[in-house]
Amino acid sequence: MSNKLGPTKDSYRRLKINHMSKKETEIMIPDKVIMDKIILIRGQQVMISNDLAELYGVTTKRLNEQVKRNIKRFPQHFMFQLNEQEKDEVVAICDHLQNIKYSPYLPYVFTEYGTVMLANILYSDRAIQASIRIVEIYIKIRENILSNKDLLLKMEQLETRMGDQDEKIVLVFQYLKNFIDVKENPRKQVGFKRKDEK
Repeated sequence: MSNKLGPTKDSYRRLKINHMSKKETEIMIPDKVIMDKIILIRGQQVMISNDLAELYGVTTKRLNEQVKRNIKRFPQHFMFQLNEQEKDEVVAICDHLQNIKYSPYLPYVFTEYGTVMLANILYSDRAIQASIRIVEIYIKIRENILSNKDLLLKMEQLETRMGDQDEKIVLVFQYLKNFIDVKENPRKQVGFKRKDEK
């Protein structure tokens, strides 16, 4: 019996095999694919259950079953169900969702938090990796929105500053106009006058 401290050759071999298998199962989802699936409903950026099922590598039926089994994990700000009017609007806007047009079921939509919770209840490597990519895209979108807000704020500040300059420019023109009016009506000269001047 050996009392060696540290990993053995066998444990290194297992680590290497696990590491290789993780790399082989990694999925690459382009940013545009995920961004195209994020829609704005009720003032929130959400993803519809059909799109998430596709990204997570499961059927929509299985995804919905897992949600219903774990409904306590999905409060209103994680997930909500579309009403009939919202469903029709989504189908009209998103061509790739034509398959839900005639479905008797109203689809669920998930916020950023809901997508992470879905990965937890589906518990597959693909779901976890897709969830990470989705969260990264949400962060990029949030950063873009913030940078646009900063840009809009700077433009407003510039407009305010230029608004003050406009008032000053108008004042300068008024002073110039006063000087021009004065030159047209010359004043009497002050000082000594010669006899031939009147």
